[in-house]
Amino acid sequence: MMSRVSRIPSRPAREVDVPAAVRTRSPGWRDPRLWVGIVLVTGSVVAGARILSSADDMTPVWSASSDLVVGQTITADDLRATSVRFGDSADHDRYLPVDEELPAALTLTRPLAAGELVPAAALGEAGDDDTVSLSISVATEHVPTDLTRGSRVDVWVVDDRIAGGRGSRPAAELVLDDIAVLDAPLVSDTFAAATTRQLVLAVPQSDEEQLGLVLAASGDNRVRVVGRG
Repeated sequence: MMSRVSRIPSRPAREVDVPAAVRTRSPGWRDPRLWVGIVLVTGSVVAGARILSSADDMTPVWSASSDLVVGQTITADDLRATSVRFGDSADHDRYLPVDEELPAALTLTRPLAAGELVPAAALGEAGDDDTVSLSISVATEHVPTDLTRGSRVDVWVVDDRIAGGRGSRPAAELVLDDIAVLDAPLVSDTFAAATTRQLVLAVPQSDEEQLGLVLAASGDNRVRVVGRG
């Protein structure tokens, strides 16, 4: 007996579109992207070299850490290192380099503001200036509260002995004009120091005749100190 086998007709295979393979090629020397990359890398290298060379040109020299006055003896606490770029070697020689030992027993021959570079020409041997140091004690209420080293002041002496008539005000005499403050220690917490303020003044030698008057008035609480801004 013969079996009948059914045959399913085969369907033709569907054709699939396969894109053609594209081979990756290295960019040629004419590719603008290559030149843009080269320019960027070169610029970065040049900028970095300039920054490093600029850092090497900086020279540390001494500058004033605060306002300094004429006749003041320079110590390490009065100075701070500041890096500066000098365009001329002659300018470098005018200032005190940090890598050299600071000369001892030197005083200022002209005032310096805070942050100002310390020129070698502004320093001299101690005692070369024409001022003397005067230390006085003044009542705290007769001294400006913001008085510090480097301030400029006028010193007045009150003389109630020459006040004329009953109820008249004591007379005041200007004895020292535009004087530099060499030191003005802050008032401590002790009661004795809280009532007075010690001042060290740089008095020109031409005003030495007034020293005795100021010292005597200081002991009698007749000194008045006025700041000059």
